[in-house]
Order: sequence, then C-alpha cells, then structure tokens
Amino acid sequence: MHICNRIAIIFLLRILYCYRNISEVIFYLMIEFFLNIKVFEGEHREKKVLWIRMPNNQFFKDFLKSNLPTARWSNTFKCWYVLDSSANRNFLQIEPKKYDGKSLYDKIHPINHFQLKRFIDQLRLKAYSESTIKTYTVEFAQWLYALKDFPVLNSNSEQLRSYLLYCITELKLSENQIHSRLNALKFYYEKVLMQESFFFDIPRPKKASSLPKVFSTNEIKRLFQVTTNLKHLLILKMGYGLGLRVSEIAALKIGNIDSDRMLVHIQDAKGKKDRYVPLPHTILEELRTFYKEYKPVVYLFETRPKNAISVRTIQMIFKIAKDKANIKKTVGVHGLRHSYATHLLEYGTDMSIIQKLLGHNSVKTTTVYAKVTNTIFSKIKSPLDEL
Repeated sequence: MHICNRIAIIFLLRILYCYRNISEVIFYLMIEFFLNIKVFEGEHREKKVLWIRMPNNQFFKDFLKSNLPTARWSNTFKCWYVLDSSANRNFLQIEPKKYDGKSLYDKIHPINHFQLKRFIDQLRLKAYSESTIKTYTVEFAQWLYALKDFPVLNSNSEQLRSYLLYCITELKLSENQIHSRLNALKFYYEKVLMQESFFFDIPRPKKASSLPKVFSTNEIKRLFQVTTNLKHLLILKMGYGLGLRVSEIAALKIGNIDSDRMLVHIQDAKGKKDRYVPLPHTILEELRTFYKEYKPVVYLFETRPKNAISVRTIQMIFKIAKDKANIKKTVGVHGLRHSYATHLLEYGTDMSIIQKLLGHNSVKTTTVYAKVTNTIFSKIKSPLDEL
C-alpha cells in the first residue's frame, strides 16, 4: 500500500522550519530527494515494516540514516525499510494505527478471542490513549496465552496468584512489569467483568524507590546556550520553565498562551486533566519573535501548518542539545520537568503549589522531589571535611 507522496512535502517543510541556514546547493538536493521519496506499508522477515523508496544518492542515504538510524537496506527488494513502529510513524508524520490486537489472536486459543475483544472495546469506551490500549492489551494477552484452552471467564484468584508467581520466579519480570501486568488484569476483572473485590487478596510487589534525575542550574544554562535555533530553544524552555511533559509541549496550541494573564492552559494532560501554569516573563518576547518568524497556525510548535511536532522530534532536539552541552548524565527530556520541580522546591515554593503546577493527583507523588533537593544536602558537613 502506497502511503504518501505527501511525505516529501512534510520533510521539505521540516527542512524549511529547522534548517534555514543550509546552503542553496544542499537545499535543492533535498528538494529533489523529498519530491521522489515514497513510503509503503509491508512485511519483511515476518515483521511489519515501512518501505522507503528514494533516489540512489550518498547524500540522501546519509540524511536518512542520521534521521532514522534503524533504517536498513533490503537487497531482495532493493529498498530501505524501518520497523512499523509508532516512533517511526511519528517521525514520518504517518497516521498511527488504531491498536486492535489482531497480531495476538493467533497466539490465543479461540475460546478466549471474544474476551480479548471485550477488553479492547472497554478500554476504548473508557477513552484510554492508544499507547495505554496497546500496553494493557499485550499484558492481558499474556494471561490468555498462559491459560491455553481454559476459559478466562472461569478463572479464579488462586490461578492468578500462581500465574503472577510464575511471572516473578520464572520469567524474572521487573517490579514495573509486574505492576503493568497487574493493572491490565485488574482492569479486565473489575471494569469488564465488574468483579470489584477480585484483587483484594492478591498482593502487589514492592516497587523500587528510584529518585528523579535532575539537572543543575548550570547544566540548564549550558543547554540553552548551545541551542541557537529559536524554535528548539523555546521547546527546551517550555519543558524547564513550565515543567511540562514532552507530550504537553507537543500538544501546546497558540490559543493556550494567555499573555495578558501570563498563564498557559495545559489541556487534556495525563489523566485527561486540565491545569494552568505561569508563563515566565523572560520567555514572552522570545515567543513573540518566534510567532512572527515561524507563523504557526494551530499548534505552537508545528512541523507543517496545523500539524503538531512529534514527541520523537522533541526528544531528538533535547538529545542534540545535551550532547552539545557535553552533559554526561543519563537523563531524558523528562529531566527538564524534574529539574523544574526540584528547583522550585529549592527556591522555597510550597509542596502543594508544586503538586498543582505539575498536575499530580496526590502530593505524595510530588514529595519525591524533597529527597533530591540541594537545600537538604548543602547544610550537611561530611566528617571528612572536619579532619
């Protein structure tokens, strides 16, 4: 199936937005490439892939590999390909597939097919995100696979206990994986079958108490200093200056910015909750310059008119900045949000206020930042320093 020649236009607009200072020769080479690229859905070695046909040119190959490092060449089909994943579809600006669990049906006994469909339908009715639907469905399918030809409707809590023990002792699943599997099973028994007390006797494994990784204020400054592209700089500043999740940065619309009240409206955030966060005064003039220069239509950060920037692109922008700033910490773009909360706490902001700014349901989630704040450790003197 031929997906699009529009990929050419999308990539071309991305170049116009992100690479304005390239030479005229390279720019016209890119135009030639983008006008000839074609993307197809298909299969390769029993895996779903996206086939990419493009001009046979070393410059284009290098460009493809730098943007899609997992791209491979097939000698059989004389074509480039990448796995058909949500990340690659995001980058190529291809509409994500609605997850229907079809690939799982072959592994599950037909006696439980209808229950798998009920499970997916109920997730959709509850308006869960596509990524959550996929995660929950895969986790639930593992249980159905383990049951073989036994009807899941007849399963009981003792069978579940034995299965979870098997996941821990034999499969060696991590605490997070066990929690993910339990959440999916809990959803089925309590939200699909309406058995509210089904999980009372099944304990959850204790989660590892990991702490958020944060940047120092000096590292934040270095990130900003090495980022010369205004659009990329504002993306990073929105992450740190407003404490936004990467998905919230991507979903920001022009109408969400209230410069009169100096507030930003975060809509449909995690848990489908709205909130307001203050807009830093130091960013306002940059936003106005950005708006005049880039002329976004709907979303604040667009790859093309009316199309929001992808999460994957934001992650790449952050990684490039981190590498340029020579920051060796293994921290992702979410570290900007962690740093926002930690630094607010160090500046004396009340914990309950930070909770509201971050959009946490409970203040307990927010208190983790108290464990990494520098104000506690700066007052402690090591006995080594007293020698």
